[in-house]
Amino acid sequence: MTISPRNGLAGCVLVLGALCTSGTATAGADDGPPLHQVTYTVSTDHPLGVGIYYRDVDPPTWADYSHDPYRYSPRDDIHLEPGAPWVHQAMLADPGRWAMVTVTAAGPPTEVATTLRCQMSVDGVEVDHAEGPRGALCSMRNW
Repeated sequence: MTISPRNGLAGCVLVLGALCTSGTATAGADDGPPLHQVTYTVSTDHPLGVGIYYRDVDPPTWADYSHDPYRYSPRDDIHLEPGAPWVHQAMLADPGRWAMVTVTAAGPPTEVATTLRCQMSVDGVEVDHAEGPRGALCSMRNW
C-alpha cells in the first residue's frame, strides 16, 4: 500500500477529528471532581439498639453544613446483632473533609459489657477504625 501526501493528510485529519471528539465526549462543563467510594461499617459483639449518623453527601460549603448538619448526615436507628454489621456506601468528592460515621448505644447502659465498633474505608482502603463501650466515631478529620 502506498501513501500519497493526499491520503496521509486525510488520515491525519481523521485521527485528529477522532481525538477531539473523544475528548469532549467524556469531559463536560457539568463534571465535578471525581467521586470516592466511602464504605462505613458498624458492628457490635452483643445485640444492641444503636443510633448511627453518617455523612452521605458532600455539603456545598461549610456554612451550609453548619446551618443544617442533619441535612447532610442521615441517622439510622437500628438493632445491631453480632456477625451482622450495618454497612453503608456513599460517594463523596472530598472524603478527607466530610466522610464520617458515628455509632451510639441507645437507652441506658446494660449489665452486659458491649463494644461498638466503626470502620471506614475510602476506595477500598481502610482509613479509620474505632471502638468503645457506648459509642465510636470514625473520620479522617478531627471533629
